[in-house]
Amino acid sequence: MSAPRTQPLPPSMVLRPEEIERFDRGNGVVTVPFVGKWNCADNEVTTGMTVFTPGTGIPLHSHNVEETVLVYEGEATAVVGDDEFDLVAGQATWVPAGVPHCFRNRGAGPMTIYWVYGGRDVTRTITATGETFEHLSEADRGAGPVRRGDSAARS
Repeated sequence: MSAPRTQPLPPSMVLRPEEIERFDRGNGVVTVPFVGKWNCADNEVTTGMTVFTPGTGIPLHSHNVEETVLVYEGEATAVVGDDEFDLVAGQATWVPAGVPHCFRNRGAGPMTIYWVYGGRDVTRTITATGETFEHLSEADRGAGPVRRGDSAARS
């Protein structure tokens, strides 16, 4: 009798967060990258999860591709364009390419989002500076503390 398989036949994958190297965004924000050009030659989407400690977020930004985000755990404030929305686990957003947005943890515990980008080559443009860089590159580590209504939370 053979041992059970741990992976399906390539190019399919089973992704286990505990086996994936984390990408530290700084200040208590950590990303677990699932599918992307780093591990798949033929992907047409890019996926992962990001965990935020209380009071943290990522600056207002946009992407060159569409993005959907599911709040997997906790309580989030989603900024989409000029509007803010309070979300809880199980609720999601969809943001077209080029629309500024960000997510902040408004709860007392961890907040986790699951994200899907509609593309393989994803960039992030920081709204406040106009700086554009590759998603999950060394330059993509700008997470920090935020406060609701604080202008720094939207830059």
